[in-house]
Amino acid sequence: MKPKAPKATQEQPLIGWRLDMVLDARQPLFRLASVIDWRVLEAEFGGLYCADNGRPGVPIRLMAGLHLLKHTFGVSDEEVVARWTQNPYYQHFCGEEFFQHELPIDPSQMTRWRKRIGESGCERLLALTLEAGKRSGALTERSFERVIVDTTVQPKAVQHPTDARLYRKVHRAMLRVAEVEGIKLRQSYRRMMDRAFQKHGGHAKAKQFKRACRVLRSLKAMAGRVMRDVERKLPDAAYERHRGTMLLSELILSQARHTKGKVYSLHAPEVECIAKGKAHRPYEFGVKVSLAVTHKEGFCVGIQSCPDNPYDGHTLERQLGQVARLTGQTPSTTFVDRGYKGHGVPETISRVLISGTRKLGKALKRALRRRSAIEPEFGHMKQSGLLGRNFLKGMRGDAQNALLCGAGHNLRKILARLRLLFVQIWIWLQTLLAPSNPRLEAA
Repeated sequence: MKPKAPKATQEQPLIGWRLDMVLDARQPLFRLASVIDWRVLEAEFGGLYCADNGRPGVPIRLMAGLHLLKHTFGVSDEEVVARWTQNPYYQHFCGEEFFQHELPIDPSQMTRWRKRIGESGCERLLALTLEAGKRSGALTERSFERVIVDTTVQPKAVQHPTDARLYRKVHRAMLRVAEVEGIKLRQSYRRMMDRAFQKHGGHAKAKQFKRACRVLRSLKAMAGRVMRDVERKLPDAAYERHRGTMLLSELILSQARHTKGKVYSLHAPEVECIAKGKAHRPYEFGVKVSLAVTHKEGFCVGIQSCPDNPYDGHTLERQLGQVARLTGQTPSTTFVDRGYKGHGVPETISRVLISGTRKLGKALKRALRRRSAIEPEFGHMKQSGLLGRNFLKGMRGDAQNALLCGAGHNLRKILARLRLLFVQIWIWLQTLLAPSNPRLEAA
């Protein structure tokens, strides 16, 4: 059922004070709550709830505020809910009038709310932060005329895949299927798999690779025997229930070194192996993400996941379409690196300047040198935000996590702007009042 509108407070309760009366109005998070237009979200997401059936839902501002706080400060669902009960500024940001001592929701409700709003809802939260940036003075309409576009990798929460570890996971998955369906196996190989796995690690550590390969072949053979035993004894109806696990296990046991579209994880089969040319990290396992930021301020005006690891140039037109959808205008100039050669975006849509382009004016050359300013934005989103490790499930989780990371990145910039603005006003007031101080005049 649709959440009920908050009742207007008529009088002061016997115990407690209103948060807006006791909190410091100069605190950046307090001021940020008034910068965001929450009524837009209630009108946008109100249609996702049933009008007259079931229990009233959790307030939309509370759920949206918790997600924005989570990605602004880079914490988990459980931690942001726990902090909410301890931090009155969090509660004021989420629309509470009086301090609450109990948990607002169960952390699992955040997962269900993300499923409710979908990828388009997360994109609406990102657009809301851009509107807040304009309202706070950190952005202007001219800021959207020039953007910088680049790609990075959003790593998934998976272990580094090795053949021995994957074979062991297949074996354990088959044992779980047999236990659930009550299948009696000819032989489980439980102890032999554990011993062989330890022996393989010891041989690999000692660089005895021939012995490690022999043990690896035995690991694959034992996992295959258990899988075929389960497959033979599994009824048709039960096989349909475990169809995904059975197919993934068969793919893992059949894939070779040069196989295309390898499976690197059982619980996240969408993970891809992406090489970005980094010396300290040659390969990353996750999904490619395209990011667009403003040329001057570094605000995120577009971010989206790009499954199947496409060529960078083929993602540019789709990225510019998202920027136009979020900001209301297509950027006139786009700055990219040399990986976007052959992008195919016509000049009528946007003028694309590739790094290293010659025969440009002094102003454009100076602007093109700033293309690398997007690299520290990647670093901030991975270190201060949650782009460095994605814990959300599936391809939809990849897209939602990227969009919410962009929203959190924008809110961190707005908070820094509000903090700096207060310091500048305080310095100006001190300078203005300094001549009238009798102690200073006597000195």
